[in-house]
Amino acid sequence: MDYIKERKQIVEYGKQMITNHLTTGTGGNLSIYIPEKKIMLISPSGIDYYKTKLEDVVVMDLDGHVLEGKRKPSSEYELHSIFYKNKAGIHSVVHAHADFATAMSCLRINIPPLHYIMADIGDELRCTNYKIYGSPEIAKEAYRVMGDNKGILLANHGLLAIGSDIDSAMGIARNIELMCKLYTYASIVGKPVILSKEEMAAVTKKFQNYGQPKGE
Repeated sequence: MDYIKERKQIVEYGKQMITNHLTTGTGGNLSIYIPEKKIMLISPSGIDYYKTKLEDVVVMDLDGHVLEGKRKPSSEYELHSIFYKNKAGIHSVVHAHADFATAMSCLRINIPPLHYIMADIGDELRCTNYKIYGSPEIAKEAYRVMGDNKGILLANHGLLAIGSDIDSAMGIARNIELMCKLYTYASIVGKPVILSKEEMAAVTKKFQNYGQPKGE
């Protein structure tokens, strides 16, 4: 069995989706891209995240052919592969049905930058038009709406996050849910005050030096 490290990450981060309240049951899916091999490892369809084993993770090429694994891959594999095919530097995709994000996706609204953490996602959190799950159409719509951002809402469906690795993609997913939660709570009390483009640009610049230097 190949790609043990990546298989372990799919299994462990799948569990994190449950513990971080990003999804329930078998909802959602996640993948890791290995650019040197032009393959992706993706969670299997319909298996509880806490029951998923290393051998259940499916290895596929970007055209949807299963290369390794006996399980049926997530039906949303095209929602993942379209980003690997077209966006340099994207090595992981996380799709989840988090409560607040899914509620906002059912309203089909774009969430504005009411908090500076939005800079981790993009200029705003945009929502797609509705397309049926597991179809080429939802993949194309997601890619169109994503643009240069790292996260979106899928209309009447949930959230989608992309990143340079699975940890960053999961972090984006958590921040999407946070933005939707803050927007919901703030809107109950009044009208949220939105950060300006200039204020967001300053945050984006500051984020470039956030955290520890690389290699430490």
